[in-house]
Amino acid sequence: MELTPDDSIVFAIGGIAVNSTIFNTWLIMALLTGVSVLITRNLRPDVPPDRWRTTLEVIVNGIQGQIFEITQRRDRRLLYFTGTLFLYIVTSNLLTVVPGFDPPTASLSTTTALALSVLVAVPLFGIGSRGLGGYLRTYLEPSVFMLPFNIISEFSRGVSLAIRLYGNIMSGAVIAAILLGVAPFFFPVVMDMLGLLTGIIQAYIFAILATVYISSATASPPLPDSKQTAKDQT
Repeated sequence: MELTPDDSIVFAIGGIAVNSTIFNTWLIMALLTGVSVLITRNLRPDVPPDRWRTTLEVIVNGIQGQIFEITQRRDRRLLYFTGTLFLYIVTSNLLTVVPGFDPPTASLSTTTALALSVLVAVPLFGIGSRGLGGYLRTYLEPSVFMLPFNIISEFSRGVSLAIRLYGNIMSGAVIAAILLGVAPFFFPVVMDMLGLLTGIIQAYIFAILATVYISSATASPPLPDSKQTAKDQT
């Protein structure tokens, strides 16, 4: 049994092997891009929305609503980033029901890349919102002695995101393989249903945590007590 799709080679280009992780990642990106283009090709005010466009609008509005509940503001940049993460992960996990499809999220390289994207996005969003000096000052809060701990905390977030997503997907695959050997006719249906539910939950948790991390980096710094009192009086 292959524990990771990295071990499955699909084809080779010029002596460079393309494994299942890379191939299925390209496949998911092409699928999401193609579906988006087909649904929005007639996106005009004079064209009434069909059921596919309505479904897409419900998904986008749902993601935007979750982001607003966390950040209390509407940020399209955050919608594009975390929305893309959610759609990629949930599509990857849902396609596990397709025979022969190895989800890229079952590879530690994919989950690490997703976590690194969040790790890089946090300071970029923070600098864009607070400025370079304002963002760097957050590492010195509440005192300069917290600098090393704040840096460690920043990197530990990315590590925890990668391990959490990889661990949940891999544990599901291993358990499914064990149960297939015990009862190959009954457990596959149950595990497929459980896998779909787990895949949606994991995509949701990953996107929510990314939103929380970015929101904390872009939140406005608290006002001093004197300014806050004056603001409350006005």
